[in-house]
Amino acid sequence: MTHDLLTDLGPLLTAEAFAEAHATGTEPGDLEQAVWLRLLEHLATDGPPPDPQSWLRRAVRAEVRRTRRTTRFEQPYDTDPADDRDRGPEQLALAAARRRALREAVHRLPGRCARLLDAFLSPEDPTYRQIAGELGISQGSLGPERSRCLGCLRRLLAPEVAARQLRG
Repeated sequence: MTHDLLTDLGPLLTAEAFAEAHATGTEPGDLEQAVWLRLLEHLATDGPPPDPQSWLRRAVRAEVRRTRRTTRFEQPYDTDPADDRDRGPEQLALAAARRRALREAVHRLPGRCARLLDAFLSPEDPTYRQIAGELGISQGSLGPERSRCLGCLRRLLAPEVAARQLRG
């Protein structure tokens, strides 16, 4: 039954993810992967949904809303802080200590998260295709996997990093 459900929903999910992903600036494969995970979690806890097609459409929309919320709070740097050449020895030492602490935290991560984030932190700056090939996973699952690993890293580092204070 589960195999038939997954087979039947595959084309619909692909179409829905392709239609919705570009509005959020995400890859359709990443959105599709996230919804598959949500469906598998639903199957494990509640069994098959009564109306799988409607459930799938709602899950895609919910995942799109979550992605929009996430991207609203994640702002890229204008420049890489490591590119600042006007730093003195103290700042360089502190930056090196932060990089070491980050690497140590990454190596404490469970499962393949350590290898995945190590690849993303590589000075060679590999592409998604290269990272996927090196780790033996699909390119479409890199985004969701990276997101889960970064969440795990945040939880691991939370006690070590002071919480940001609200500014009034």
